[in-house]
Amino acid sequence: MRKPVFFIALIGLAVLVTLLVAEPDFAQLRLWRDQAADWRAGHPVAAILGFAAVYIAVTALSLPFAVWLTLLGAAVFGFWTGLVVISFASSIGALLAFLVARYLMRDWVRAKVGGRMAAIERGVARDGAFYLFSLRLIPVVPFFVINLAFGLTGMRAARFYGVSQIGMLPGTAAYVAAGAQLGQLESLSDIVSPGLIAAFVAIGVFPWIARWVLALIARRRAYRGHQRPATFDRNLIVIGAGAAGLVAAYVAAQAKARVTLVEAERMGGDCLNTGCVPSKALIASARAVGAAKAARELGVEVETRVDFPRVMARLREVIAAIEPNDSVERYEGLGVEVIKGYARLVDPWVVEVNGQRLNARSIVLATGAAPLMPPIPGLDRVGALTSDTLWDYLAGCEVAPARMLIVGGGPIGCEIAQALARLGSGVVLVEAGDRLLPREEPEVSEAVAEALRADGVEVLTGLSAEAFSDEGGRKVRLSNGREIGFDAVLVAIGRKARLEGYGLEELGIPTGRVIETNDYLQTVMPHIFAAGDAVGPMQLTNAAGHQGWIAAANALAAPFWRFKAHAAPIPAAVFTTPEVARVGLTQAEAEAQGIAHEVVDYPLSHLDRAIAEGETGGFVRILTRAGSDRILGVTVLGAHAAEVLAEFTLAMRHGMGLGKILATPHIYPSWSEAAKNSAGRWRQGHVNPRLLRLAERFMAWRRG
Repeated sequence: MRKPVFFIALIGLAVLVTLLVAEPDFAQLRLWRDQAADWRAGHPVAAILGFAAVYIAVTALSLPFAVWLTLLGAAVFGFWTGLVVISFASSIGALLAFLVARYLMRDWVRAKVGGRMAAIERGVARDGAFYLFSLRLIPVVPFFVINLAFGLTGMRAARFYGVSQIGMLPGTAAYVAAGAQLGQLESLSDIVSPGLIAAFVAIGVFPWIARWVLALIARRRAYRGHQRPATFDRNLIVIGAGAAGLVAAYVAAQAKARVTLVEAERMGGDCLNTGCVPSKALIASARAVGAAKAARELGVEVETRVDFPRVMARLREVIAAIEPNDSVERYEGLGVEVIKGYARLVDPWVVEVNGQRLNARSIVLATGAAPLMPPIPGLDRVGALTSDTLWDYLAGCEVAPARMLIVGGGPIGCEIAQALARLGSGVVLVEAGDRLLPREEPEVSEAVAEALRADGVEVLTGLSAEAFSDEGGRKVRLSNGREIGFDAVLVAIGRKARLEGYGLEELGIPTGRVIETNDYLQTVMPHIFAAGDAVGPMQLTNAAGHQGWIAAANALAAPFWRFKAHAAPIPAAVFTTPEVARVGLTQAEAEAQGIAHEVVDYPLSHLDRAIAEGETGGFVRILTRAGSDRILGVTVLGAHAAEVLAEFTLAMRHGMGLGKILATPHIYPSWSEAAKNSAGRWRQGHVNPRLLRLAERFMAWRRG
């Protein structure tokens, strides 16, 4: 424990020195230059060694004076001598800071962060030198942070020093050039000298040049050993016909590009066949049961009987009605070449399908995701269902399963639990976390859990499934020792990206939990893009579709134009009753990121349309930047939440604040008024009392 305390003491000393030492002005800098020049004239070697020692100490202690010392050293020693002294001194100081962090902090940090540090070290071992070189050339974070952070990794000290020496040299040269010009200043009017202006222009332009050089180096490294074809048969190949792939192919076809879409299974992917569409069809039938039971409060008596085979037949009819939108026939009609088969990249520009090799200028990987199956003992013996296989099981049922166990309290688990309970199942929902829907506001989790219990679902939070057994009937043992019998179990704990079998590892395209991409959805090979669930971070159909058009647009327009993937806010909804919809940040996320914010809540019990329909439960919660009407995030809980949220998403996408929503006429009475009324509540909390008093006096004066 002594080492971390000593390290913290050093940091405290550095902070104290920073606070005590005032930043020099031009006159002070010129005085130091003159004094140092006089000392150098009489003691040339001692001056160089003394300056280097001070520079090394400042860098090693991470003091924020390195820029001033660089300018001063260049002014005293001139460009070439200054460059040599400062370049070596800064690298030696960085190495000392690196070693201090390694000796005093690495073991303690590793003990605290555990496996997370191992993942970081694997990345450094794989590409650490190039990553460090990039940070040195384009310092997106302060150098002292880089020194300390790399000291915690396993990078060898010699490599750290060598890369730092080379990587910091161009930037150091730009600052030394500016300092050498400062050495010639005799008055403030000399600041506009061409040499000094050129030096500072070099400082401003250098990061852009360095960024271009790094991109060129990265491309050469990625394509090493591969020969780019002189011509291409296609503009784009899209692998995967889910939401991301379909949108990418559509965008390319509309742009009159020659595009090939490859799909191994069913067009439409998970959303159409096993996800959004069948689940919402099931939920619609379940909501009809819920509405019938609630009709008594509206003065209507309704008898209900669930015809489960008919429910499932209707589900298949819904899929069939939507299916043509995603069909091979439609896309071929748009001009897309559709090939059924498994695709594998055998070269950066070549994809093999069914033994046939296709080449294209760009490729979009839209390989999707598959349900996660946890390694719980006995799970493989009880016929565990996933969101992919649930529908075939339900299609064979004459009635809703009598005893349904659902593991996972996320959106899928909550939606299916409530729907099946309303349709007649006995449902037990088990969530290992302390609440359902852990990414949502706590009040949302509580409201959904209460609604599920009201529909007959047994909700168990803070418990995990420890073992399954099929002896004497299917059952599960929970972490509290309780055993629960069931007829069927649905595992809904999340989904993992499909990464295997596409040739990515052989080409050196990095994958971890997902395919790694930059802000423009490019992989390490800039002409290969990835989109959708295989990329994340949100595994949603609308997010996948958005990424699909971004990937296709960037692939087709490169290098003339490109779009960032994360510029647009992505809304999400959970279609339970009450419905949940959110875009942007929750309170917990804003606090974790240290963003100053304000919160306004508008209860739906104050909305006239909600009162008229007997749907007064829920609220609209808006997070704004402190002192501003700019929206950071919105959560809606209640009937029609997804539709209410749309207006807020539009406002966030186009930078409009709550004032714009408040100034827009809305239909009365309507659910859309929830957006306007909540904006009005925000406005009420930001009225200046002084202006109100002035208005009161003005109106009194107008009355005479």
